[in-house]
Amino acid sequence: MSGHSKWHNIQGRKGAQDKKRGKIFQKLSRDLYQAAKAGGPEPDGNPQLRLVIDKAHSANMPKDNIQRAIDKASGQGGANYEEITYEGYGPAGTAIMVSCLTDNKNRTAAAVRSAFSHHGGSLGSNGSVSYMFDRKGYIVILRDGLDVDEDSMLMDVLDAGGEDMKSDDDQFEIFTAPSDLTTVRDALQEKYDLDTAEVTMFPQNKTAVPSDKVSQYTGLIDELDENDDVQDVYEAAELPEAAE
Repeated sequence: MSGHSKWHNIQGRKGAQDKKRGKIFQKLSRDLYQAAKAGGPEPDGNPQLRLVIDKAHSANMPKDNIQRAIDKASGQGGANYEEITYEGYGPAGTAIMVSCLTDNKNRTAAAVRSAFSHHGGSLGSNGSVSYMFDRKGYIVILRDGLDVDEDSMLMDVLDAGGEDMKSDDDQFEIFTAPSDLTTVRDALQEKYDLDTAEVTMFPQNKTAVPSDKVSQYTGLIDELDENDDVQDVYEAAELPEAAE
């Protein structure tokens, strides 16, 4: 029995690792698609696409997966993909936005609606929660191996056209107007290696999730994350510290 248990534990760890890797690949696929859609499918003429391809290689993402994501953006492969955002409420009225990339709107809408209903939430109409989020350009520069202090980085950010910066022991987080992301990214890329450069959504305020609703809420987010059509889930929720 001990051998069986050991094998079961190994399989459990492998399953968790595969799931984590799958989510990383899913996010990279989205980033590849968006970069190719915005700047074209040729890396030589698209700095943002080159950045994401480098990240995909570092994460050991298969070349076929990389090319498939780029082909989606250029309409190759026979399927037409659309970007759709759903808005809804999770348990305790938490605002949630779900960004999807799909070749079948009916399938995706049914899956997203089902996830909300399974976990005590509900879909809303367009605009029902989006006003609770701010759309911003977001850049991350990791501090590991970087010999620069906070004041120097802030000066570089402001000179590049960035609006704000936060930092901790691990990274610098830089915020821009969405329309300025490309300009700021290109300027900072001349001096630094960028870990992230994207337009994303930030909640203006967060709704506390009571402890008796945490399992429902995390179940909803997990089910959305596991859907291959879902590219991003934006949340305006604050979980109890023990649940984070």
